[in-house]
Amino acid sequence: MATKGTIANSARPYAWYFEPLRWLLLGLAHLPLPVLYVLAEGIYGLLAYVVRYRWRVVTENLRNSFPEKSSAGIERTGKDFYRHFSQVVVEILKLAAISPEELAQRMRFTNPELMTRHFAEKRLVLSLGSHMGNWEWILSGAALEFPGRAAGVYKPLNNLFFESFMRRLRTRLGADAVPMLATLRYLVAHKGQGHTLSLLTDQAAGPEDRPYWTEFLNQDTSFYTSADRLAVQLDCAVLYVGIRRVRRGYYEVTFTELPDGREAAKEVAGTFPVTEAFARQLEKDMRASPEQYLWTHRRWKHKRS
Repeated sequence: MATKGTIANSARPYAWYFEPLRWLLLGLAHLPLPVLYVLAEGIYGLLAYVVRYRWRVVTENLRNSFPEKSSAGIERTGKDFYRHFSQVVVEILKLAAISPEELAQRMRFTNPELMTRHFAEKRLVLSLGSHMGNWEWILSGAALEFPGRAAGVYKPLNNLFFESFMRRLRTRLGADAVPMLATLRYLVAHKGQGHTLSLLTDQAAGPEDRPYWTEFLNQDTSFYTSADRLAVQLDCAVLYVGIRRVRRGYYEVTFTELPDGREAAKEVAGTFPVTEAFARQLEKDMRASPEQYLWTHRRWKHKRS
């Protein structure tokens, strides 16, 4: 399972010709973060000024979300986002080699007692987050803060090399990585053990996902509703996971109580109190630090029927 060192070279599930890439990535991961941030500046320049990676999507998302901003303000926020994103890229790579001590110094949990109180009651906790701040560091940081109790849901990648590399990267400091389709099975297996499962539930649900529609950042927006169903079905506590970068390479994580499974079960059928509360917390964080959100995806591509 997880190791405290770098990613081990176990049996390869991928083709041999990916090995040079693996060694290159591991070599970069062993560089100190200040050096990697120099590389991040190069990535920023490439994405923002040369390739202009998904610039049209980023600016369209920002204009629709913040109509009060001027064109110059949208341009500035977009460039700030690319700089943040470039830093996150090298920080995620650093997970392949970072020591537990260094990551613990860089990830501060401001109110961990909200989580441990539920653990003391042997309850499952759904930790709802989004692609804010450094979303990959949250899981590894939680594995250090709450040893043996943290897991995260992820969507497996089609490329076998990157699937293997990212899975080992996510689990090497003690977290479990749960494939999306195994979410319910994992929760049932850990019910009554005081465990938390992290879900990134950004807005992008399609008609087949039985979405919840609400006004969000000035737009009609669809959200996934699995958190409401899982909370009710398994009597889960629910926490919103807010993360913000306080300075380069340092983050604060703050938990906020959301309606739990017992409260959600009392609501009228067809309402989604957990998802609505999550949306309001995420909206507040995105307004406060828009550059720290991942704007490169079309998260408003679906329309209410």
